[in-house]
Amino acid sequence: MRKIIAFVLLALLTQIAYSQMPDKFVKAMESKVAMLDSIQTAEGWIDMANAFERIANAEKTQWLPYYYAAFSNVMAGYMMGSGNAMGGDPEKTDPLADKAEKLLNAAEAMEKDNSEIFVVKKMIASLRMMADPMNRYMTYGPVAATALARAKALSPDNPRVYILEAQDKFYTPEQFGGSKTEAKELFLKAYKEFEIFKPASPIHPDWGRSQVNYFLTQF
Repeated sequence: MRKIIAFVLLALLTQIAYSQMPDKFVKAMESKVAMLDSIQTAEGWIDMANAFERIANAEKTQWLPYYYAAFSNVMAGYMMGSGNAMGGDPEKTDPLADKAEKLLNAAEAMEKDNSEIFVVKKMIASLRMMADPMNRYMTYGPVAATALARAKALSPDNPRVYILEAQDKFYTPEQFGGSKTEAKELFLKAYKEFEIFKPASPIHPDWGRSQVNYFLTQF
């Protein structure tokens, strides 16, 4: 009962906070957030990152544009070839990881202990690691795992947690703990979580459905 009451109170406080956001800010965010699941190129993600950063610079007390700018920079890095087990180009992706980390730190300064922020922390660590897996795994592998565990502990019903777990299983060779079978189960878990997941507001994180749908076609 206490957990239910706490959840209701949190939802109410979030809605109150959302209703107090400037209309111009909300409209600018809504138009960008609605596009997130349709971007398919690194250039598109970089453009989106820049758009969110402009909003962040105009609304310095709002954590969400900093969060989305960080997320978009990471996705741009993944699109450049680091989002897989084969590695990428550190000279291209490390600057994006650096920028994402700086932006996410700004978001976290305003929004502590948020599962979504730890999801992106995991993504940043993975981006750094996947740029040079052989030399960076021992450094960034534990950082990524710790961030993902924290994201899951803060919100066990966050579907994006299971997307990242599934991607790790999908891309990791079996001899190192990967498993396509386990990956499929985790993508299905994310799919089920999306069926019941309700974002705190229209501009709070709700991305990932297109990723789940894509990967489920790969089995």
